[in-house]
Amino acid sequence: MKVNFGQIGVGYWGPNLLRNLVANPDCEVKRVVDLSEDRRNFVSTNYPSVEVSEDVDSILNDKDISAVIISTPVNTHFDLAKRALLAGKHILVEKPIATEVKQLEELDAIATKNDLVICAGHTFLYNSAVRYVKKLIDSGELGDIRYIYCQRLNLGRIRSDVDALWNFAPHDISIMQYWLNEPNEFEVSKRGMDYVQNGVDDVVFLNILYPKNIMVNIHVSWLDPLKVRRITVVGSKKMVVYDDVAENKIMIYDKGIDHIATLGERMDFDRTNVGQFNLRSGDVLIPKIDWQEPLKVEIEHFVDCILNGTKCLTDINHAKNVVRILTENSDLKDD
Repeated sequence: MKVNFGQIGVGYWGPNLLRNLVANPDCEVKRVVDLSEDRRNFVSTNYPSVEVSEDVDSILNDKDISAVIISTPVNTHFDLAKRALLAGKHILVEKPIATEVKQLEELDAIATKNDLVICAGHTFLYNSAVRYVKKLIDSGELGDIRYIYCQRLNLGRIRSDVDALWNFAPHDISIMQYWLNEPNEFEVSKRGMDYVQNGVDDVVFLNILYPKNIMVNIHVSWLDPLKVRRITVVGSKKMVVYDDVAENKIMIYDKGIDHIATLGERMDFDRTNVGQFNLRSGDVLIPKIDWQEPLKVEIEHFVDCILNGTKCLTDINHAKNVVRILTENSDLKDD
């Protein structure tokens, strides 16, 4: 059984989604909508069997289409998602689905009432390397997670529809929520600066404090000399660096600082509060990662959720917590 798809938006990221939809044997792409004639011509040239239109209603009113991909500017996501759900369509929406938690709650209510799937396009959760680190954390191999820091930096592409926080940080926040088993409790602070465009932050430092005193720092910028996509996880037993632009995406360091047991007055060795430590520096392991394109895995998962009722990994609840962290009212930016 195939799922008939419509796609709204085929701009910057849309072609990648469309390519994976067309390649999936369980998907049939009936129609693509885009306001740009150039983008519609792109679809017609590369996928002649797919209909094109500039009218969103041509997808929403088509009863043969049961699922919709939304890959449009962020400020259009909520309205299009709501219209698609009210039209009885399952939806996969590029991140973020909406910019307010109350909007996500509204979409959730419509989807629940009509038994529809909402999938947020937090693609990194379908990344083999990200999933490998998740297994390391869950297995206890890293010990207790102490802190994590993320760097997502670039020189450009500068946008005006969203700032660097909303452009980059959803990726890292989504990964943190996934790795730490979707905590609902956190404290957030952030500081950003708008150096190039007034009111659009080019660089942001976001700090999250999770339960068990797990600290997370997220640094995002499109004003940096190097392209960096790196996350470092510091555990009590081992440490991991996930570098998305490196050939070896995962490196596991058997490093740490251990208390040295000290002889007590009663001839016991349990005095770990005395300041004697062992700096441990062991092997560095580079595991083999079985790579698959994350978008391919995401599309397969979305179809599985529709056909088999599988719980969506990046469902509306996951999206809510990402937006909650992004919108936490603790901005430290100077006036």
